Amino acid sequence: MSGVQVMDALHQGLWLALIMSLPVLAVALIAGLLIGLFQALTSVQELTLTFVPKLAAILVTFWLTMDYSGQLLVNFYTDQVIARIVAP
Repeated sequence: MSGVQVMDALHQGLWLALIMSLPVLAVALIAGLLIGLFQALTSVQELTLTFVPKLAAILVTFWLTMDYSGQLLVNFYTDQVIARIVAP
């Protein structure tokens, strides 16, 4: 593999990591905003109120998108990386 191919594979890998992390990060952002709004409206400043629902939302989102993310990762690895290593 030449330097250009390595940089291209690295570039595609970073985009893949971004695509795989977007659903979890978006849910964490939305859950954080909703919980913050709820705390501001009700003046409830409980630490577990911010942590537990956000963690539950993140875990559910990760569980729901795990199959899609795994397929993306396996396809990237088998189609891109191995094919580039084998190719002369």
